[in-house]
Amino acid sequence: MTNCQYCSKKIPISKVFCSNECKESFFQKIVISVPKPFIKKLYFFCSSEQREFEIKIFAKRHNWHEKLVKEKIEELYQEYYKCG
Repeated sequence: MTNCQYCSKKIPISKVFCSNECKESFFQKIVISVPKPFIKKLYFFCSSEQREFEIKIFAKRHNWHEKLVKEKIEELYQEYYKCG
C-alpha cells in the first residue's frame, strides 16, 4: 500500500492518486504561484474577512480554484513564516 500524492489516502501500489479529482487538484496546485509579499499582506495586514475576500479575488483573477489557492497560500505561509 502507498498513499495518494494529494490527499494521503491509502491506495494500491500501482496507483499514484486515489481519484481523477486528486490528480487534477495536485497538478493545478503545482501551477499556482503566489508572491511572498501577497502572503505577508494577507497574514500581517488583513483581518480574516479581508483575507478571505483577497483570496477570492486573487483566485478569480487567475482563474484558479479558490480552495486550491487557499491550500497553497497556507502551505507557503507555513514555509515562509512558521518554520525557523
